[in-house]
Amino acid sequence: MISKIDVIIDVIVHATEDISKIFQSFEDVLELKEEDFTIHETVGHFENPIIILNAKIQKKQAQNFVKKLFKSLSVEQINELIQEIEERTVDSRFHMRLDKQELIKGNLRVSEKDTIKIKIHTPIYNKKDTVKLFTEILQIAN
Repeated sequence: MISKIDVIIDVIVHATEDISKIFQSFEDVLELKEEDFTIHETVGHFENPIIILNAKIQKKQAQNFVKKLFKSLSVEQINELIQEIEERTVDSRFHMRLDKQELIKGNLRVSEKDTIKIKIHTPIYNKKDTVKLFTEILQIAN
């Protein structure tokens, strides 16, 4: 596993969603605790309350998170992410999104709607190593 790895997680929680279920799902499925998140309250376009959760995890906790994350995805999803590495990587950051409702059900699924944004960062000093390095990270699931 890569020794220097950081993970940033962003979640938008709408007024109709139960934040405690989201925190519980993160703890049950990805072993992240409520204390790992910062909470920002804001107002949406129609004056509806919105909560934005952010987490930045580093070092050993980030390594464990990445292992848990990719071991929980299906082989098909991992292969799809590997094929899309170049499109998903910007400045040594691999971007992906998980379906928030599936997380609440106890599952992990890559999705583009109602998502949890995840950015995985590791220093890449030579751009041509990007695909190789993130492929190695993604393949820890196998």
